[in-house]
Amino acid sequence: MRNERGAYNQEMASRAGRSSRGAPAPDALLVIDAIPAIAWSSQPDGSVDLVNRRWLDYTGLSPEESYGWRWKAAVHEEDVAELLNAWGARDVQEGRECEVRLRRADGVFHWFLVRRAPLHDGTGAVVRWFGTGIHIEDSKQKELLRVAEKRALEMIADGASLSEVLKQLCAAIDEHAIAISLVMLMDRGGDQLLPFPGPHLPPEVTAAFTPWPIGPNMGSCGTAAFTRKRVIISDISKDPRWPHDDRGLAARRLVLDHGLRAAWSEPLISNGEVLGTFCIAYSQPRIPNGRDLELIEAAGHIARIAIERQRSQESLRSALETIRNSETRLRQVIDAIPTLAWCNLPDGPNEFLNKRWHEYTGLSHEQSNGWGWQVAFHPEDVPPLMEKWRQLLVSGEPGEMEARLRRHDGFYRWFLIRVEPFRDERGQLVRWYGTSTDIDALKQTQEKLREEEQELRRITDAIPQAIVVLDPSGAPVYANQATLDYTGLTAKDVVSPRFRERMFHPDDLERLRDERKAALGRGAPFEAELRARRKDGEYRWFLIRYNPFRNEQGQLTRWYATGTDIDDRVRAEERTRNENLALREQIDRDWMFEDIVGSSEALGKVLRQVSKVASSDSTVLILGETGTGKELIARAIHKRSKRADRAFIGVNCAAIPPSLIASELFGHERGAFTGATQRRLGRFESANGGTIFLDEVGDLPVEIQIALLRVLQEREIQRVGGNNSVPVDVRVLAATHRDLNALVAEGRFREDLLYRLNVVPIEVPPLRERVADIPLLVEYFIDRFGKRAGKKFRTIDRKSLKVFEAYGWPGNVRELQNVIERAVILSEGETFTVDESWLRRELPASPKRRGTLNGTLVKQEKEMIEAALAASQGRISGPSGAATRLGLLSRTLDSKIRRLKINVYRFKTPR
Repeated sequence: MRNERGAYNQEMASRAGRSSRGAPAPDALLVIDAIPAIAWSSQPDGSVDLVNRRWLDYTGLSPEESYGWRWKAAVHEEDVAELLNAWGARDVQEGRECEVRLRRADGVFHWFLVRRAPLHDGTGAVVRWFGTGIHIEDSKQKELLRVAEKRALEMIADGASLSEVLKQLCAAIDEHAIAISLVMLMDRGGDQLLPFPGPHLPPEVTAAFTPWPIGPNMGSCGTAAFTRKRVIISDISKDPRWPHDDRGLAARRLVLDHGLRAAWSEPLISNGEVLGTFCIAYSQPRIPNGRDLELIEAAGHIARIAIERQRSQESLRSALETIRNSETRLRQVIDAIPTLAWCNLPDGPNEFLNKRWHEYTGLSHEQSNGWGWQVAFHPEDVPPLMEKWRQLLVSGEPGEMEARLRRHDGFYRWFLIRVEPFRDERGQLVRWYGTSTDIDALKQTQEKLREEEQELRRITDAIPQAIVVLDPSGAPVYANQATLDYTGLTAKDVVSPRFRERMFHPDDLERLRDERKAALGRGAPFEAELRARRKDGEYRWFLIRYNPFRNEQGQLTRWYATGTDIDDRVRAEERTRNENLALREQIDRDWMFEDIVGSSEALGKVLRQVSKVASSDSTVLILGETGTGKELIARAIHKRSKRADRAFIGVNCAAIPPSLIASELFGHERGAFTGATQRRLGRFESANGGTIFLDEVGDLPVEIQIALLRVLQEREIQRVGGNNSVPVDVRVLAATHRDLNALVAEGRFREDLLYRLNVVPIEVPPLRERVADIPLLVEYFIDRFGKRAGKKFRTIDRKSLKVFEAYGWPGNVRELQNVIERAVILSEGETFTVDESWLRRELPASPKRRGTLNGTLVKQEKEMIEAALAASQGRISGPSGAATRLGLLSRTLDSKIRRLKINVYRFKTPR
């Protein structure tokens, strides 16, 4: 337990451990506090109920401010949604790891790698989440600087302006440091700075510092440029290194009014010359730590490279412009520009190399003139370099090459060689002019990018999700290891012409061919659902998401396609469709009635039993004659159970042919029998999580009874033609009008299955025992069928009602329903009447025949039962009842009495 400050209290934890179920032991809490990372635990829904000491120390929050969902206050507002989306992902593995920014106690955000893992109970359900957060600010900063440097070099190589390069650099630094950055460049006079702001510096501040003088007390930038040292102003409002004239004071007020409180500046020095300064400003007073100093130093280094390259480009452009005016002046300029430059004759040999070229290579004019310059290049690069040079001589067109040039100390560095032809007024080629620009840093960056690309591929291969990279036309160029493992194909197969035909179902390719082609042409993200062939030949459904990748010019260069296995979801949708189909079939079926109608004591007894048994998951056996409403009682149990929001699947066991009932109940695999072209889910799987109602269960074949017994015992099924067991969570309700005890005695029903089904028996009374409910049922059915027929009856003929009450109703409520429907159709006027002759059922006379063995046995059985009833005075159950005398169950005897049409009341002694 923790005290008011969140510290761990062993005595309190010991007491809590005895009373709080699942609370960690005191020693475990000490260990959690000792973990060198933030740690927590949460409920299955994500609400936090425990945080460790490091969380409290880092965030400055109390335990009460951290529990529940209040922990989100420590997460950067831009990262909360991403974190919750990751934790809500369908794929649990996918949602266990995320990078977010957490606010430190002083208000500064740092990057953390957040991981969490579930704790499962015996059923596999998540009962708790445990998580850790590892500080990754340093690695994120290094990654940022590497990407920023790469981007700056790429922009320079692509010819972007210095302003664009510096603005891109400042934007990257601003996003990472949550600050505002800018670059101040020295003007030509060397005594003033000109601002090149990032995207977040207010224009008013930029205007106030255009230009800004340098000096010993000229703010962070002016002072850094003057002293050639880094300047840290932790609090702008108090620091004395600020000009005290009217402009300086106004500039300071403007900076403070725009929420800037601290500024750090790094001088940009190249070969002893101050190029300018790089400045980072923060909204709160603060002193930099080691990581902050590394950031500003690295950012200054990138800015310095950009400025140097830009100046080199500007110098080169200036030099080339001058070349057109004067040959002599050209050579002077070429010697002066800060790059390697040269001039060749029209047929190729060298005529002139500038001073910097000679200084760099250490070669004299005599050594490098003509074709002697080749010795300065790496031997491996000379053949391709000469081949390219010969092509340019033939074409007379500009060109560029890359080669390694040896420095005077013997070290080779990569150079980009650009060549431009110079023609006279007649268009005749008179000279070749070229420059050699050091791109070794860019090459190293490219090599690092290639290594990172290889690392990215290794990481991609480790991702347990299918990923395929495609060219702009949609042809695959790479597939990760998860894809290869699933399909059983090789990397060579991926780039083969028929890769898609080998991977996806032909029906799906045909179905989506035009749609995919059109989507690729639009260049926007899209997705499709296809069946992908596993290496064992089985097809599984996948959701393929296509995302385009574009370069800086907006050109589409790659498609990235990710495949997510949705086979379980598709099967669930199929199961839902089956449930809906079953529901539609049930709705379309001619129900006995939509609701339970009646108020008799016999019916009330049944409904009370329904209320008691509904909340449990026990198996219920519903007994009763045909037409009494057994399925209605089953639905009432389901609607009042904990499974009411899931499927209710009804199966009439007597209506399904014996050869198909196994497939109907338990499903079948593809190829299980002729016509089984694909896997089909059975009724038990469709009812998973809900209730299955087995009507006329007494008509099940013996072999299906065995399978049903296993379902009740093991809670699992096996599809026809399958070898694997499939777990199911289904409540079983069964019903029959047969005497199951008699069937057991005859060997037609398994006794052990009867025990499993007869956990809670409910007997639905016949309509003749619910005479009091007949008027209500009559009114109900008259209203129902009258609306359907467009008729309205104001009164019910009393004689007809008495006939109904006196009739025995062997067909029960279903027979009553049919009689009333017939009467509604045929009745005229506003009084409902029934022809009494409709209720007189006379069976056709059977041809007389001699007595048989079966008839003799039936007669003897009837005589024995009547004798037992006489001896027990009409009592069936109990110690002295007829059932005990005959050695039968009371239910079995009652069934025989009804079958033999024995009048029990004539054996009872009147009181």
